[in-house]
Amino acid sequence: MTDIGLIVGSCEAGRSGCAHGLAYAERIDCGLCGYTGSVELSPDKLAAAERYKLLIGCIVPRPIAFVSTISPDGRSANLAPFSFFNGVGSNPMTLLFCPANKADGSEKDTLRNCKPLSEGGTGEFVVNVSIDRYARQVAAASEPLEYGESEFELTGLTTAPSRVVKPPRVAESPVAFECETVQVVRTNPGAPAGGNIVIGRVVHVFVRDDLINERYHIDAAKLDAVGRMGGIGYCRTRDRFEMPFGRAAIEAEIG
Repeated sequence: MTDIGLIVGSCEAGRSGCAHGLAYAERIDCGLCGYTGSVELSPDKLAAAERYKLLIGCIVPRPIAFVSTISPDGRSANLAPFSFFNGVGSNPMTLLFCPANKADGSEKDTLRNCKPLSEGGTGEFVVNVSIDRYARQVAAASEPLEYGESEFELTGLTTAPSRVVKPPRVAESPVAFECETVQVVRTNPGAPAGGNIVIGRVVHVFVRDDLINERYHIDAAKLDAVGRMGGIGYCRTRDRFEMPFGRAAIEAEIG
């Protein structure tokens, strides 16, 4: 068999005649004992594209940061979706998203715009939420336009002025986090698909008034966010359930 970095476990029954010992194979189903081998992977034996498939197929669902930035000269507004995205902490209020390098190792337009002033960027960005109402526009904004061309024009979404930072927010977005770039962590600078972690401190939050109550709880049904799955798959957030934290969860009834 070809060594592709996949290790399949041996027969759980250990029966003689099982031909699927510790070997390299995609998968083996044992006809004698009914055992299906597990697949264990060595990332350094896989191509970057194969590693990427594993990440996006297993880390699901992923929230989508719909990031708006502006070029350092202030002439063009950029808009792009990133599903390697999450919050970092509330003290200070911080979040992150990860724009990987392009195929030639260069920076994507969003990173080029939002990296710190000391690196030639603006040091600012806005994270808009991705919702079902404009899910098509979220996907369309991943189109690889030339630097300086605006995804706002491509998608038909409109800009609205931010309160604190220079990049505009998406007017149609029910939530927007205005951020100042704290740091960019580069895991493989200049390499194709090299990772970049943009950490931003939230300096202002816009929330549509019908989404939030006096206790700062957000109405998930009205938000109607969408997320990313593997490949070109997306998911909605309408199938939800509640569950207590800690030990109480063990005995909890889940509807």
